[in-house]
Amino acid sequence: MSFLGIAILSMGAAALKTSPILGLDPFTAVNVGMAAILHTSLGLYQLAANFVIFVFIFFLDRKKIGIGTIMNMVLVGFEIQWFSTIYHQLFPGKATAIVLIANLIIGLLLFTAGSSLYMAPDLGVAPYDAIAPIASTRLHCKYKTARVAQDMCFLILAVIVHGPVGIASIVVAFFDGPLISYWNRTISNPLMDYISELSDHPSFKNLASGVTKATKHGYQSLSNAYNSTLDFQMHLAGYTNKELIKQIQDTEHNMQRSQKEYNMYRTRYRMLVAEMVKRDKRGQLDKSSEDIHNNDK
Repeated sequence: MSFLGIAILSMGAAALKTSPILGLDPFTAVNVGMAAILHTSLGLYQLAANFVIFVFIFFLDRKKIGIGTIMNMVLVGFEIQWFSTIYHQLFPGKATAIVLIANLIIGLLLFTAGSSLYMAPDLGVAPYDAIAPIASTRLHCKYKTARVAQDMCFLILAVIVHGPVGIASIVVAFFDGPLISYWNRTISNPLMDYISELSDHPSFKNLASGVTKATKHGYQSLSNAYNSTLDFQMHLAGYTNKELIKQIQDTEHNMQRSQKEYNMYRTRYRMLVAEMVKRDKRGQLDKSSEDIHNNDK
């Protein structure tokens, strides 16, 4: 799942990399700029940059390191190069305004969705993503504050080294957290729950059913997110300053409430399933309960 998330993340970054106007996330933007200055490939430079950060993380908080850390550190830069090459082969020539808008929306959705998927299994975070949690712990500040400060520092550095800074860079610097939370709630966490359930009751039928459900759910979530983002962008310029502030406050409130409700129901669901499995193993389920349990699978 981490491997899939990294691939999706890289596809999103490649879509954003198609034009300097769009920009990239702050860290990748710095790496692109530095790679150009040093006349090396993005993959090699990003690997080197990740390794330097990795060394610091190893001594400061090695618990953040896992197989997901290594995969992200090694693969992302090279996969962005690879997907960028494929993109330019499929769509040669200068991009129109419509194509740029499509690349921006699709790139942001894929980038944040991939980030959510690769982090969901908790197999370690990317070296860059480990900086803010460590800083927030050691400096006794909120994670959000540390992350925004980190992204802003790298954003400034990207400008200095002439990296591709654009709309996406600013969006990622300020809003990647809420977008990743959305994907956690709609795709990554439910998928992890299903994988956990499948590992307890493995069968080809359950696997096929789960793949079908995940595909449908993923398509619906992606479609809804795309339509919602497009509609939001169309109406964004029409808000007054007062309405804009109100929208921000309402959105923050809704995100917090939705996250709390989701966490509550997720915990309740796991407790119920665990109790059902426990009773099933003890042979304490009657026939009707077994039928319900089997249907739930």
